Amino acid sequence: MDWNKLLSSKRLRPSSKDYSGDARNPFESDFGRLIFSPATRRMHDKTQVFPLTSDDNIHSRLTHSLEVLAIGYSLGIRIVENEEFLRRTNQDKDYLIRSIPTTLKNVCLVHDIGNPPFGHFGETVISQYFSNLFREEEGKKVYDFELNEDQMRDFTSFDGNAQGFRVLTKLQILQDTYGLNLTCNTLASFLKYPNFGKPTNEKFYTEKIGVFQSEKEVFKKVVSECGLEISGKYLRHPLAFLMEAADSICYYVMDIEDGYNKRLYDYNFIRKYFEEKIKDQSLFKKLFRNADKVKGINKRNTKIIKLRISLIDYLVNLTVENFIKHIESIEKGTYKSELLDDDSNNVAGTLDLFCFENIFKRREIEFLELTGHAVLTGLLEYYIQFLFRGSKHYKRRALNLISKSIKLSAFLENGIEGDDELENFEELSDYYKLRIIVDFITGMTDQFALKHYQKLSGQKII
Repeated sequence: MDWNKLLSSKRLRPSSKDYSGDARNPFESDFGRLIFSPATRRMHDKTQVFPLTSDDNIHSRLTHSLEVLAIGYSLGIRIVENEEFLRRTNQDKDYLIRSIPTTLKNVCLVHDIGNPPFGHFGETVISQYFSNLFREEEGKKVYDFELNEDQMRDFTSFDGNAQGFRVLTKLQILQDTYGLNLTCNTLASFLKYPNFGKPTNEKFYTEKIGVFQSEKEVFKKVVSECGLEISGKYLRHPLAFLMEAADSICYYVMDIEDGYNKRLYDYNFIRKYFEEKIKDQSLFKKLFRNADKVKGINKRNTKIIKLRISLIDYLVNLTVENFIKHIESIEKGTYKSELLDDDSNNVAGTLDLFCFENIFKRREIEFLELTGHAVLTGLLEYYIQFLFRGSKHYKRRALNLISKSIKLSAFLENGIEGDDELENFEELSDYYKLRIIVDFITGMTDQFALKHYQKLSGQKII
């Protein structure tokens, strides 16, 4: 890989703005575009772990993303301060320090921007719904949509990462189909799964669909500009490994803190669990040392904060060490692990297991996730019935409820012009009709999705 190409500041459409009086570089300009995006704002009411919570101390998707941003930025600073990395990239340090940390800040902020309401379970609900919708009974399709196999897979294997790429490159629309028109470096670093084909087990970063068929050509332009296509295979941008690590650090550590704040367990419970799981007792004592020392007023809150700091410090150091250690295989596309998993002490694995056993299996979360199932399934069912099976009177009313920018994006993508939305909609292929429905529903916040479903189902009038 060539870091000159990896850090490409080229945009898919040359910017129309005059930057002569702007001291920012293109990556810093990207941050402004992202921070003012409506899709970024909507993450404030999307589930991180606890759906539909009224507790404002618990993380939303936005507060989680801000913390990931902070960790990602720190990782970027640490990387560009490393002499071995500077020698390998052969880049000016001053240039790198305004490029790599800022790029990581950008992609960490929006790494979850495509996630649907109700967290990752929402992805499962959407995938399951379309798997049932496209099923065959007695050799015949229940609903006869004109979709090829690749197009169907975009819905039956729906993934928030692919939806996020669509949000950034298409859905934040003004007058063209370039979305936020971010730099190729930012877009490539965002791509956790550089794959638009059938998921495979050959490389862990093709285990999911990270790009929909609708963004396939955009994706190809981005990876070509950044030099990430080698012998017909698409490689992950090195900075995507750091974004992934920052995300994992935050949700492992902060999910435990959320559970603690909800009083699902106490400090001694956490301590005992880790004492049993971590074989290196000197490491265990180091991780818990500062928290153990806390006494006096407000010691309950102070203990968990001290523990959080120790855990983050360990995982950040591990990430930087592994990134530098494996940079050659990362650049070749042969590194097949997450940076945090490459750890003989298995601290990240212990955190992950703790969350699974003591948070995610809680009845409260599972109940609310099934509420999310009812809401998302209901919304999909209503809009597909209205727009595919309804008369023109139903279609027109349903279209009026959908965001204009989402409809406009689909029309512009397909070169459709005209003032009559229903006529424009009828010109679309079945793929893009379904795309509009999914774009609309996945962009909703949890509360808006719930209220919208209640109104459509007649449970709520206002």
